[in-house]
Amino acid sequence: MILGKVTGTIVATQKDEKLIGSKLMVVQNVDLNGEVDRTYTVAVDAVGAGIGEIVLVATGSSARQTQVTSNKPVDAVIMAIVDIVEVAGKVRFQK
Repeated sequence: MILGKVTGTIVATQKDEKLIGSKLMVVQNVDLNGEVDRTYTVAVDAVGAGIGEIVLVATGSSARQTQVTSNKPVDAVIMAIVDIVEVAGKVRFQK
């Protein structure tokens, strides 16, 4: 899984019919402190994430395991909105 921050949206009027109705989001990878890096992923949103939220992204064949993405041509899915990141007893991020 990838920890990331939703930083934008993608609009595609012409796409595979299996993706019609799917919300495409731009997710920028973040470290455990919530600091962004230069790596981006385009992911289908399965949980109603919004701009600025910290999320978990599943990639590869795991991306097709959610109810929203099952049997769709998807390689990345936002499958959780993060509330807290705690490492070694220290809260590194809190919503």
